[in-house]
Order: sequence, then structure tokens, then C-alpha cells
Amino acid sequence: MACMHIFLQLRGMNANTTEAVIFDMDGLLIDSEPLWEQAGGALLQKFGVTLTHAQYATSTGLRTKEWLQYWFTHFNLQQANIEQAETDIIDAVIELVKAQGKMMPGVPYILQYFQQKGVRIGLATSSPMRLADVVLDLLQIRSYFEVVTSAEFLPFGKPHPQVYMDCAASLNVNPLRCICFEDSFNGMIAAKAAKIKCVVVPAPAQLQQARWGAADLKISSLQNFNDLLLRQLQ
Repeated sequence: MACMHIFLQLRGMNANTTEAVIFDMDGLLIDSEPLWEQAGGALLQKFGVTLTHAQYATSTGLRTKEWLQYWFTHFNLQQANIEQAETDIIDAVIELVKAQGKMMPGVPYILQYFQQKGVRIGLATSSPMRLADVVLDLLQIRSYFEVVTSAEFLPFGKPHPQVYMDCAASLNVNPLRCICFEDSFNGMIAAKAAKIKCVVVPAPAQLQQARWGAADLKISSLQNFNDLLLRQLQ
């Protein structure tokens, strides 16, 4: 009987190892990747180059400055133009989000799911805080988040893990007791480097790509997450 009591205690401990959940924002909570692609493509066209959809898909999850550095180098454009280009893209995306931004499927469900379980909720985005504020207010989900962190002013953005490490620290939770939800490869790498279990929700066209094998779990929509999958992660 004593052994059974200890076993049940351990089972109870294991069933509650997730203390916090951290969400990415762009492409996961709001359907903003097409808007970033639109703004980024328009910006590059001003410099006489065209970015294909396949090219854009390889650079999702990066901060705007790093995204620009990558493509300016690729297309041999003058780096001196990056600072103004960064401001122009962010301004354009904010206006596009305000006019066209739509919540991704399953967002209310997944936030309520973790809130009802008493799991602390954070946001870790590569986007600037001023865009995060617009999105949280537009989608009316700000109240769910205890902590909102941005990689905007960090030395490195995703795939560097710092923004996830900072979010976990602000939530006062060990990264090993967190899970995260991501839609980009760079975000997944950042979360895994932070020692956080990662659930990826790729865009439909990318769902079958082998690179998601590094994730702890892959689902096609936030609304597909459930108790069984949570237990698998734990």
C-alpha cells in the first residue's frame, strides 16, 4: 500500500509538470505572415528585386532587421538602407494588421484551455512591442498573458533562445517546465535551444516538411491540442 501511495503521488507530480505555456505571435495567433510578406516584398521591389514566396518562407521567424540583413546581402543591396527600411516595413505591417489582421483558428480555445488548467501564459515574439500591442488589442486577448516579451532590443533574435529564456524567467518558471507553440522553423530552434518543449503548428503548405521532426509535437491547428497530447509532452 505504501508503494502504491508513492506511485500515485509521483503520477500526480508528473501530470502537473507544465507550469507555463509560451506562445509565438506572428503566424500562430494572428494570420500576419502574408502581411509581412506583402510589406517585405513591396520594400524590396523599391530596390529593384523580387522576392518569391518560396524565398520568403525560408526566412520567417527572424526579426525585421535580421530579415533585411539576410535579403539585402542575398540581393547585394546597400546595407546603409536597412535602418530606414526596417521602420518602413514595421509601419506598413502595423497598418496592414489593423486593416486586415485575422485571428488564427483555435486561439480562443487554446488560451482558455491553459487558463482553465491554471497554467501561466506568456508571449515571446520576434516582432517589436508596438506591433505586439496592436495584435493583443485587436484580437482582444491581452488579459490571458501574464508576460509579453519581444526580441526587438535583444542582441540576437530567434533562432537564438534569449527571448524564450527571458519569457520563462519573467514568468518565474524553469524552462524545463514550460511548453511553447511555434509556427516557424527559426522559432522552433529558439525554443528547443531554451530547453522548452515545442509544439509546432506549421502553415498548411509546410506541414509535411521533414524539418519539423525536431519538434516535440506537430499539429495542424491550435484547436487540435488536447489532454492526451499534453500528457504526451509531460
